[in-house]
Amino acid sequence: MRSVELFAGAGGLGMGISLAGFEHAAVVEWDKWSCDTIRENQARGYPLVSDWALTETDVRSFDFSRIPEGIDLVAGGPPCQPFSMGGKHKAYFDDRDMFPTTIDVIRRLRPRAFIIENVKGLTRPSFANYYQYILLQLEFPEVSKRKNEDWQDHYRRLQSEKTSGRLHNGGHLAYNVVPTLVNAADYGIPQKRERVFIVGFRDNQGIQWSFPRETHGLDALLFDQWVTGHYWDRHEISKRRRASLPLVYEKRIKRLREVDAPKLQPWRTVRDALIGLPNPEKISETVYFNHRFQSGAKSYPGHTGSHLDLPAKTLKAGDHGVPGGENMMIKDNGEFRYFTVRESARIQTFPDGYVFHGTWTESMRQLGNAVPVALAQIVATSVVAKLVESQTDIFLQQFTGASN
Repeated sequence: MRSVELFAGAGGLGMGISLAGFEHAAVVEWDKWSCDTIRENQARGYPLVSDWALTETDVRSFDFSRIPEGIDLVAGGPPCQPFSMGGKHKAYFDDRDMFPTTIDVIRRLRPRAFIIENVKGLTRPSFANYYQYILLQLEFPEVSKRKNEDWQDHYRRLQSEKTSGRLHNGGHLAYNVVPTLVNAADYGIPQKRERVFIVGFRDNQGIQWSFPRETHGLDALLFDQWVTGHYWDRHEISKRRRASLPLVYEKRIKRLREVDAPKLQPWRTVRDALIGLPNPEKISETVYFNHRFQSGAKSYPGHTGSHLDLPAKTLKAGDHGVPGGENMMIKDNGEFRYFTVRESARIQTFPDGYVFHGTWTESMRQLGNAVPVALAQIVATSVVAKLVESQTDIFLQQFTGASN
């Protein structure tokens, strides 16, 4: 299975897709620091990226005529700043809005499927029409915007085409598009990270797909901690040292003491993610890649750090440096300190052997922009399974027809 990776960043989505069995025909990223991270790991022979055909350029400048026909997947996370909660919320009027470019690439390459990831802010009410406009363009990429046509008029034309039903018949390029808002913690990622995944399959393949089911849950974690106590036993933490959770969970814990164990696995916590990593305040960085202590962490209203015994807050990439609260932990003694780059990489499920290039601030920006590798693998694996199943069905139909 061959894929094309857009807006690759430091490689989180692309690595998950590689783990699912795809081979990248092209990996495109314009940010020098992110490309340096990938190149450094290639130079070190890191297997998941060693054969990536990386191009450092703006996606809009890339020559897609170089890509061979028959691409199975286009994937990418267009820049989220036009839609993020902390951005300027300009959406279509933001020069960083790369959804038009993404749709143009899909129109050119006609992949069997696509995976697009973006921030939860894309779904906020103020963007409702533009979000629906994006989904319709992905459904019917050949219905491109005409010269001097504004996006609202294009949106109305797409609505008309959809209601007519004709584009899902007769050989037109059309996709069955499934958008899903997910919390990464529900899939075993040690981080409460809400993101939108938009997955599409070319509609002539007869594929029926739904987003993978959640495997982990908050109730299961609270049950593991405060009903059975197995969580504390695993971490060898005595009753005296067990940190109390926020009061908001008290009623939930009381209810869980009266029911059977939840079916899902427990959410993974910061403490789970950091197992085996030594305290960076007491070692040199050479013991682990990118595991250097960063001083200066301070707590203030709205920036109180991540509890060790819950999934981390969403790691973010700030426009003006590293956001404080989202990149701090609350230590067992109640003090605060910044996550190291390696700890943040663990929270984003990057392998320990993967090195990040640049300063602490720059590396944390790359991590804040990344898709968790394990979540990308879960989504991509579900997609590749359906693509293989469809391909097998077509082969069997052809074989049966030839036999008859």
